[in-house]
Amino acid sequence: MKNKQVQYLDWGLIDYKEAWDAQEALLAATVKIKTDIRNHNLEHPDAPIEILTPNYLVFCEHPHVYTLGKSGKAAHLLLDEQGLKDKHATYYPINRGGDITYHGPGQIVSYPILDLDNFFTDIHLYLRTLEEAIILTMADYGLKGERYEGYTGVWLDAADPARARKICAMGVRCSRWVTMHGLAFNVNTDLDYFKNIVPCGIDDKAVSSMQLELGHALNINEVQKNLKHHISVLFEMDIYENAPLSTI
Repeated sequence: MKNKQVQYLDWGLIDYKEAWDAQEALLAATVKIKTDIRNHNLEHPDAPIEILTPNYLVFCEHPHVYTLGKSGKAAHLLLDEQGLKDKHATYYPINRGGDITYHGPGQIVSYPILDLDNFFTDIHLYLRTLEEAIILTMADYGLKGERYEGYTGVWLDAADPARARKICAMGVRCSRWVTMHGLAFNVNTDLDYFKNIVPCGIDDKAVSSMQLELGHALNINEVQKNLKHHISVLFEMDIYENAPLSTI
């Protein structure tokens, strides 16, 4: 049995560490369910049980923060401790894939915490599906999002190395096919903060935003609603709303 029901959680503007801890708790609880089921079925093969595991789709924004993935280089943060204070930013080495990136106001961050046994057990397909959701959302506003061969995330003008620029970064962690971390989509983001890092470890490509490309700020709640819709359709989710972080 597969559970395609997904609880949608809107955490609003939330401290990065608080969101990270909450993700870890949700992932750990789901992994425990899976481990307990497996152990029971090994011990009682004549009376196996099957329990549906939960899925969550989190959306939020963060105050200014830089995060460094497991494959990244600390030198890709171009600020010292005082520089971080001057920028009112924090910094965390974390347990996702990828290199360094920036999160801040005006950026849609989404953390799907999914048991991929409920959908498909293929991390490559998982990332490509998240990219497709961003590409479809951009198309809603007349922008052509693209994949750039050899890189994750979504780009503009990917066929022209001199003009290629990244608009959505991705980095995930997966444990027993349960995902966490996710994507960061620049909508009305202050792109100056990317000047303080080597974004995603790529030193010869620009970073962009919906606001920069379209020449005006967007209603971020509307963009988030469109992105949620495309994710739900592509993953064939049945999304239901909403529990406050304090109940998790």
